[in-house]
Amino acid sequence: MKIQDRPEFRDKPKPLCFGPEDTVMTAVTAMTDRNVGSVMVVDDYEKLIGVVTERDVLKRLVGGKRDPETTKLREIMTAKPRAARADDDLIEWMRIMSNERFRRLPIVDENNRVVSIMTQGDFVSYTWPNLLHQAREVTRSSVGRNYQILLVIGSVALYTVVLLVVLSAFFGNSA
Repeated sequence: MKIQDRPEFRDKPKPLCFGPEDTVMTAVTAMTDRNVGSVMVVDDYEKLIGVVTERDVLKRLVGGKRDPETTKLREIMTAKPRAARADDDLIEWMRIMSNERFRRLPIVDENNRVVSIMTQGDFVSYTWPNLLHQAREVTRSSVGRNYQILLVIGSVALYTVVLLVVLSAFFGNSA
């Protein structure tokens, strides 16, 4: 399956893009307003040159005791980030993101301009139905293998309930 085939790709708004000379405060304010975890850093031609994530802000800005009003995005961005194309294979990028431990994947066009961003959360929505299907199949096969045991347990439970009803009726009427 291609990245562009996912509804998450088609339905997303364009990612927040800023220049390398914009301040961290400007970017963080926009991230907060849009409730997103990253901004793309682009050059004058809108080509991707970096990514700034919440983690970058925490580690490189806060951890470095820097001022968000004067620190430029270029100073804390992850430069030359991995980027995919819309017609790339979704499963391959899931593997790469997992192996290389990054959570946001910019999607760029043929001119390296950002068109979207996919997150690990978007990929989880792809795998979730498969996980549910696998859980159903495991349950079916477990119940199928243990059919005789379940039949015996069910029969004993039914016998116990019937016995309790009969005994309560018998002793309830004799008093």
